[in-house]
Amino acid sequence: MFTPRPIGFVTSPYKNTGDVPRGLGAQHSADGVLKILPEFEPGLTDIEGFSHLFVLWEFDHSRGFELLGTPPSDNRPHGVFATRSPYRPNPIALTVVELLRRDGLDLHVRGVDMLDGTPILDIKPYLSGVPSEKLRRGWLAEAESRPK
Repeated sequence: MFTPRPIGFVTSPYKNTGDVPRGLGAQHSADGVLKILPEFEPGLTDIEGFSHLFVLWEFDHSRGFELLGTPPSDNRPHGVFATRSPYRPNPIALTVVELLRRDGLDLHVRGVDMLDGTPILDIKPYLSGVPSEKLRRGWLAEAESRPK
């Protein structure tokens, strides 16, 4: 096992968990900054060439976990590994953001869904060889198709 350590912290407009858009149709279009710690600056070399990034971060306000839960986007319970619930055995989250620009140690991004001050564990360029027509949305697609 490893002990994670932050490579930086998020600057976000969201100060409380209730501020983050959730549920069906939630739009994650807020701008934010991934403020990388100085010792990791060499790791940012050439990142400007990517339009989108995977950001791995810690649910640092989440305590405990639930293997079954009812997400805000459905009225039926689902397994934690089939949801984006913060109540996970390991409080790790994944978000895709659009990289707007790099300014030294600061990555200006769009699409943040994390709280201000959230620890960033890792960043990877968004690369996907899966064509959109082959992606399935599981129970979420079924929930979205139900009459409101």
